[in-house]
Amino acid sequence: MKLCAVQLASRKGDLASNLLRHMRCIEQAASLGIELVVFPELSLTGYEPTLARQVALPLTCARLEPLQALCDKLAISAAVGLPLPSAEGIRIGMPILRPGLPALAYVKQRLHEDERPFFTPGDQPLVFDAGPLTIAPAICYESMFIDHAAHAHRLGAELYLVSVAKTAKGIREGHEHYPQVARAFSMPVLMANCVGPCDSFVGAGGSAAWDRHGNLLAALTDKAEGMILLDVASNTARAVPLEI
Repeated sequence: MKLCAVQLASRKGDLASNLLRHMRCIEQAASLGIELVVFPELSLTGYEPTLARQVALPLTCARLEPLQALCDKLAISAAVGLPLPSAEGIRIGMPILRPGLPALAYVKQRLHEDERPFFTPGDQPLVFDAGPLTIAPAICYESMFIDHAAHAHRLGAELYLVSVAKTAKGIREGHEHYPQVARAFSMPVLMANCVGPCDSFVGAGGSAAWDRHGNLLAALTDKAEGMILLDVASNTARAVPLEI
């Protein structure tokens, strides 16, 4: 199976513009034979907790229909980032759009301290099948706790799909932690981080892929938008620039 992590600079609160850029990324990924694409945390709105209540949308919102239609047309899955409303409050969500199938929604279960005034944690793990793989999504802070990956592994996960919005310090810590996850549970890790301004920090890039032994297969720089293409079958990955 071939997967892709998109390293993207989202525009603050601008769903319309970000949606168009996501669609162009998906088109580029599909042209390269990719079957599943993952974007950074809250990628459709930018990682902007103070705006989350204003820009939150339900999974069934009509504004996501063009994205679903594109996934159907190109036979590709896309894991995107979006604040999702719930009866309990706004959640950090990862809608997972699959060709010809109902969309799934994973919700971040463990929040960083500074996210708690704006978001409510979820309480449901998720694994899903994509091609020959069973995949576990993870969103930023929670992915830095080994028990999150351990639970995913117990549920049958064969690949850890990580969507983050990390600073330079956070991405350095991630590059130390994710190889440990890969080795501990013998599953590849694919991580997508943002670049550019978001909330009170700057996204540091460093999106990367590790094989099931914890070997770094490919990584992007800290400034440029781009893609990490991971071929699980051949145990290879490479970085490519975005053409959007």
